[in-house]
Amino acid sequence: MENTIVPQSQATNPPVQQILPNSTGILVLGILSIAVCWCYGLFGITMGIIALVLSGKSKALYNANPDQYTQASYKNMNAGRVCAIIGTSLSAIYVAIIIVYVMIVGAAIGTLFTQFPWEAF
Repeated sequence: MENTIVPQSQATNPPVQQILPNSTGILVLGILSIAVCWCYGLFGITMGIIALVLSGKSKALYNANPDQYTQASYKNMNAGRVCAIIGTSLSAIYVAIIIVYVMIVGAAIGTLFTQFPWEAF
């Protein structure tokens, strides 16, 4: 039997876990999608969709090799994903409310001009 020598650095140092890519960015975009959902909904929808796409990629990376990434970065990514879902939903509801409001105002203005004032006499 041959004795193999293990370098001292490999024997005492455990493998270092990495931070999940884009986990902080996903969290920031998710929170911002909630914060700006009242700006006509467009910015919130955009940020929420970007955060959801990035979180899908990061979640796939984590599921492929969970021991390589830190648990804290996974929790940040997951919290950002939840915030992105909430922000996207709120923004979509706000856009729907704006569309209905514009339709009601447009119908009200349209009924004002169906009979011109000079035709009333």
